[in-house]
Amino acid sequence: MKIAVTYSSKDGLLSEYKKRLGKTAPDADIPADFFAEGDSPATIQAIIDTFMEGGHQVMGVEADDRLLQTLEAERPDFVFNLAEGLWGDFRESYVPLVCERLGLPYSGSDPLTLAICLNKARTKEILGYHLIPTPGFRIFSPHHPVNLDGFEFPAIVKPASEGSSKGIFNDSVVYSPAEARRRIEEKIQQYRQPVLLERFLTGQEFTVALWGNGEEVEVLPIIAMDYSQLPVNSEPIYSYEAKWIWDTPEKPLEIFQCPADISAELKENIEELVRDTYRVLQVRDWCRIDVRLDEQEIPHVLELNPLPGILPDPKDNSCFPKAARTAGYGYQDMLLKVLGIAAKRNGLSL
Repeated sequence: MKIAVTYSSKDGLLSEYKKRLGKTAPDADIPADFFAEGDSPATIQAIIDTFMEGGHQVMGVEADDRLLQTLEAERPDFVFNLAEGLWGDFRESYVPLVCERLGLPYSGSDPLTLAICLNKARTKEILGYHLIPTPGFRIFSPHHPVNLDGFEFPAIVKPASEGSSKGIFNDSVVYSPAEARRRIEEKIQQYRQPVLLERFLTGQEFTVALWGNGEEVEVLPIIAMDYSQLPVNSEPIYSYEAKWIWDTPEKPLEIFQCPADISAELKENIEELVRDTYRVLQVRDWCRIDVRLDEQEIPHVLELNPLPGILPDPKDNSCFPKAARTAGYGYQDMLLKVLGIAAKRNGLSL
């Protein structure tokens, strides 16, 4: 099979940034985490090598302005998509939209689901309609007043349409309206998008990987987060600092427990929650869902990542591969499993 692996490299995202804002855009204006969702050369190469070793013809394609032209010329049999993009609610939908325009089968969720899941507010509105627990929130848009009347604190401030802990720093947890207002205004200016203010739940946090479609959806071993391992006086969140600064391959933080040491009842409740979430948002092939308990230990959905990070080095603590390893899948086995799931959904045989 001829497979195109589509991705957004960190260098590619930097080029996109410069193109949008001009080649002379000062680096000082770029938030430290702005390119966090870009794929590393090691990740891209690991995926290409896995599929090549599986007997496929593989090409890597940067998801830039030349994507449509490249895919139209090459006409791959299948597109394995990782591309995150950089700007707007539809940045993760770019490759699927191009594939649907060209009639090419691809992995992962469709453009609408990717856009909805990227926008945390739209996700939470749908979950609320389906009575799936998610923390209370408000959304604040540029050029609109910040009204905090009646909101319950503590809370956490997040850009509305980001992942990989982008825009979530140790100071994102706020305890008063004045503190919240400052953070909201900062995030709007830095990330040029609406900002979510969400009630901060004080219970334990988990992240849960799933794969499959229809009746074949499988929940992989649940990962529990142990924030007691973070530096003293840190907030109990998986912030940008925790994910990219404090947790390094040279000195990894031991904050992940997989499988989570939880009761059978809580495990069942979390698994039911994430299955329902996967279903109502019409996620396809694979996803990772973040969950946190409230004060009554009721699990709530925080957000979904239907394009989960898959760093190949176990020392990087990438959660989807970690859950897959616990389930008995090495990195290459995991990739081939996802490829097989997506191919089957598209009526293709490998």
